[in-house]
Amino acid sequence: MGAGRDPAQFGQGQFRCLGDGLVDRSAERTDSQSRADFFDPLRADTDREAAARDRRLRIVHAVDLAAATAVLEPYDLIVSPVREAMREHSVDCLAAAQRLAESVDSGLRIDTASVDGTPARVLIEQSATAHVTAIGAWGISGGGLLGSTVLSVCAHAHGAVVVVRDTGTEQQTRHTGPVVVGVDGSESSRAAVAAAFFEANERHCELVVVHCWSDLRFGWFAGLPDRISDRRAESAAQELVAQQLAGWADKYPDVTVKCRLYMSGPCHHLVEWSKSAQLVITGSRGRGGFAGLLLGSTSNALVQSAHCPVMVVHPR
Repeated sequence: MGAGRDPAQFGQGQFRCLGDGLVDRSAERTDSQSRADFFDPLRADTDREAAARDRRLRIVHAVDLAAATAVLEPYDLIVSPVREAMREHSVDCLAAAQRLAESVDSGLRIDTASVDGTPARVLIEQSATAHVTAIGAWGISGGGLLGSTVLSVCAHAHGAVVVVRDTGTEQQTRHTGPVVVGVDGSESSRAAVAAAFFEANERHCELVVVHCWSDLRFGWFAGLPDRISDRRAESAAQELVAQQLAGWADKYPDVTVKCRLYMSGPCHHLVEWSKSAQLVITGSRGRGGFAGLLLGSTSNALVQSAHCPVMVVHPR
């Protein structure tokens, strides 16, 4: 099996940050609402990443005129003072984000832009030239799940998307623990492995590779052990993981790799690993499900339940 994407390619690009909730690396953050107590630490963390990797940080704010009709009469949006007030707010958000970035590293290369459009559309378009699109997720639907902006970006963005959830307790970004990647043999999984080795090397930390023989959690019902006990299944799992990792250890000799094989339940195990990891990485689409589905069930569940930032990787 090929090693997948050239690691040199994964190191190119910029950081982008979308304000009022939006980050592009060319890092991008979003929901469209503003919450300084959550986004300031997230922006600072993104700024440190951009500075450490000598990347340009682009801070982008989405001005959603269409969403404004929820609180304004459509006619109000064509009145100049209303539009000007929205754009002034956008400029203020960008200025505040730039000050924060400069407080992290005065030498950081920064540019800002106010872009008309919905947060999701702006993020997806900006992601085409970004190294990573980072989203601060605190938008919540009635069912207690993440808002549509986050899920839309995870499903449709280009390259890698990092989601950092706000649990209402403590900031989740941490700088200790391993990078954890879930592998299943899919094309998205190969892209995730490329990203995982790159991130573990940049962070000087251990890489934990997690593979589950089945996506189901049938062990709950049959009383089967969590670890793979069947020799044929274990051999097949080991071969799949070896194929996914082929070539990457040679490219990143300083990265220590630990493999963990389980019988079933990839989401459950990745969420458990997220309690001690500094980053969990998964492909955007797995081996199962419908061909037209752009975001797999494991990725979807992870971005809504993980205890650390989650990177969802789309093959470019």
